[in-house]
Amino acid sequence: MCGRYTITINTDELSDRFGCIVITKSEGPRYNVAPQQMAPVIIRNQDRNELQLMKWGLVPFWSKDSSIGSRMINARWETLHEKPAFKQLLRRRRCLVPADGYYEWEKIGRQKSPYRIILPSHGVFGLAGLWDEWRDTEGEKLTTFTIITTDAAPSVSQLHDRMPFIIREEQEREWLSDTPNLAGQGIAEWLSRFKPTTAMDVYPVSTLVNSVTNDNPQCILNREPNPAG
Repeated sequence: MCGRYTITINTDELSDRFGCIVITKSEGPRYNVAPQQMAPVIIRNQDRNELQLMKWGLVPFWSKDSSIGSRMINARWETLHEKPAFKQLLRRRRCLVPADGYYEWEKIGRQKSPYRIILPSHGVFGLAGLWDEWRDTEGEKLTTFTIITTDAAPSVSQLHDRMPFIIREEQEREWLSDTPNLAGQGIAEWLSRFKPTTAMDVYPVSTLVNSVTNDNPQCILNREPNPAG
């Protein structure tokens, strides 16, 4: 799964990396993004990429209330085209969630030790996601997203059997682009075109990340630094 992640570059750098127009500006680097918080998301709108802030935890437009969002922070890649909550969004509301790392915890006895997972290049990547707009009874709009997961890469599988689906940079444009006339098996075939990035590095970090109130550079420091490095 994916329950915490980092995006430690600013809005201008995000705009350059994803070639997007900034609609709502992010509040600087984030070192411990958690569900139910606002975070930057990239969508395709009227032939351009846009960066918007959305709440993590999908609230589909048809939901009776917004409480469902706390239970819909992730969606399984393998069943996206089957689940009623995701089928329509898969056709028309795909997004990229910018990140440069995410966290997983190793459970040893009663202790849970956090680790940060990053690209070997330490670069920024796009997590596959879906988004939607929901309105309350007074017409107030809430825009939310979910992060899609897949089977864990070998380097991550000792921590968890799932990981976020990282879209390869050369496929980001296709993921965001319009895909008209996709239905039924056509969606499954289209999804099979995407192969997640799986080459990841893992390193231990401070238990500071265990609390969502901690969001600072100390969260991503290696707690077992290499004396020679």
